[in-house]
Amino acid sequence: MRSLLLDTGPFVALLDKSENNHKKCVGFFKSFRGKILTTEPVLTETIYLLGPSVKAQKAAVEFILKGGAILVPQSTYGLSRASALMEKYGDVPMDFADATLVCLAEETGINEVFTLDIRGFSAYRFQEKKVFKILPEF
Repeated sequence: MRSLLLDTGPFVALLDKSENNHKKCVGFFKSFRGKILTTEPVLTETIYLLGPSVKAQKAAVEFILKGGAILVPQSTYGLSRASALMEKYGDVPMDFADATLVCLAEETGINEVFTLDIRGFSAYRFQEKKVFKILPEF
């Protein structure tokens, strides 16, 4: 079964109709068949970016609870690895949420990422040399 990683940008765009990429992300999400995985830091960042509205924040949590994506908790190793990756990609830069997705790619072998961060995920490598396939394609 096909699997992909969900980054913050499209997560916000899926839930916020005012986002420029809302329609494109919703269209991609509706057409995707497979498992979508994300991390707790991505969920946290999404909730923060959706703003103080309890309704908007609840929508992000409900998205996970209703199976929109599988929430994968970080291991202690993953936290350590994320820290090392943030140092390695400090010039890009890489934030913590992105680092946890790269760790998840290393743990699962998933190379497809649903992101709007083309610059970052074009530079990041997992398992040292593997590149990400960025979706949706622009």
